[in-house]
Amino acid sequence: MDKRRSSVNFAALLQRCSKYQYHFVNEKATTIKKPTRTVIVMKKLLSINYSATSFNISFLILRVILGITMCVNHGYDKLVHFAKYKEGFTNLFGIGSTTTLALVVFAEFFCAIFVTIGLFTRFTVLPLVICMGYAFFKSHGSELFGDGEHAALFLCGYLAILLCGPGKVSVDGMIK
Repeated sequence: MDKRRSSVNFAALLQRCSKYQYHFVNEKATTIKKPTRTVIVMKKLLSINYSATSFNISFLILRVILGITMCVNHGYDKLVHFAKYKEGFTNLFGIGSTTTLALVVFAEFFCAIFVTIGLFTRFTVLPLVICMGYAFFKSHGSELFGDGEHAALFLCGYLAILLCGPGKVSVDGMIK
């Protein structure tokens, strides 16, 4: 009878204290408090582990934001106002300012579209890396905290895409 009475009391204790986990050592229950939701979220935020899904979504966001921003804010303007820009544009490696501008428009408009949708991504990000590298190091004089800030940010983002690839949420990822 004592065993039954103690088991009933133990079951009642478990029902009352559902927020605690019990660990049995030598048939004696010791309580271990369950981690709260805040603790679980903080552990996840401070963790260095990542899943394939989070990697793919991150690179989708990176590709789309960099591609659309480059295409709309920089490439489209140079494409529409080509005649205005060709006279005062930088002469890259002595090939002429018109040819240089045509290559920059190809990189900033057409390659940015391909990067956005994730088609031939590593191939099409190369002209963008070259273009942003030249813009940062030559045109803006390597001023990270000045005029070259945007070029440096684009360069770092495109280098990350070049090194890691587009992710599975892309046309390249669907082809594989």
